[in-house]
Amino acid sequence: MIDLRHLRTLDALRETNSMHKAAERLHLTQSALSHQFREMQERIGVPLFVRKSRPVRFTSAGLKLLQLADQVLPLIRTTERDLARLAGGTAGRLHIAIECHSCYQWLMPCVDEFRSAWPEVELDLASGFSFAPLPALERGDLDLVVTSDPITLPGITYVPLFGYEALLAIDKHHTLREKPHLEPDDIASQTLITYPVERNRLDIFTRFLDPADVEPAQVRTSELTVMMMQLVASGRGVCCLPNWAVHEYTSRGYVIAKRLGKKGLQASLFAAVRSDMLEVPYVRDFLLTAKDISFATLEGVNALPEARSAP
Repeated sequence: MIDLRHLRTLDALRETNSMHKAAERLHLTQSALSHQFREMQERIGVPLFVRKSRPVRFTSAGLKLLQLADQVLPLIRTTERDLARLAGGTAGRLHIAIECHSCYQWLMPCVDEFRSAWPEVELDLASGFSFAPLPALERGDLDLVVTSDPITLPGITYVPLFGYEALLAIDKHHTLREKPHLEPDDIASQTLITYPVERNRLDIFTRFLDPADVEPAQVRTSELTVMMMQLVASGRGVCCLPNWAVHEYTSRGYVIAKRLGKKGLQASLFAAVRSDMLEVPYVRDFLLTAKDISFATLEGVNALPEARSAP
């Protein structure tokens, strides 16, 4: 019933207080402007302003539409400006969610470098543990999600960042310390410390314990990697982390890292992006920066095949 052009026409009449000046402002003839008002009033069914009043006096219906114009038109103008800047490739928005707590270790330097290179891009970083980030990405609430659990979603491309091996951290005096690798049954008597996420998003369960129908004796959660390592070092449990996250603690002799299974538990990390954003210059640069910094700073990561996308 209400067109955007009608709101703009009514707003122009209010600002100019003249049909003639409003027509000039909108690059219309006065007869075309009059036709728009007639069409608008026919659609709505009530007059919008008192004709031949000086200054222009709006009816209750006209004032209601002007209130709507005051809300909508500034948003339209802001969006149009943002789209123009986005088309130029120098400005826009990059809202990121992370599904991996330990990713902050390498992602923060990447974010710092990106901010310096793209100061006009609105950058926001959030944990993806209090909501479902991939559906939020599909809706457009987010622009990029760092995840190790790609699911097929229309219009979403998964850009591979790197591959890694998940290891089990144990204390230096643990009874399992001499074993060359661990089997699921070795964890049946252990307290397993994990991040506070659903078990179906944890590789230690989905790809190691569950296929063998093995449960740990107890599960304990912690949001902080450093707290998990303190618990492990003090003999109060074991935890599964990426090799690059464990390396900081094994290199200092705090804990020992053991391979899960004879061939190891291999995993991958992806950046999920809406497919139409892949060629946006600042998005492409962020992905390249993330790869460069991860390979330059992380121990034991490896390259993955090219991007995967859903139709």
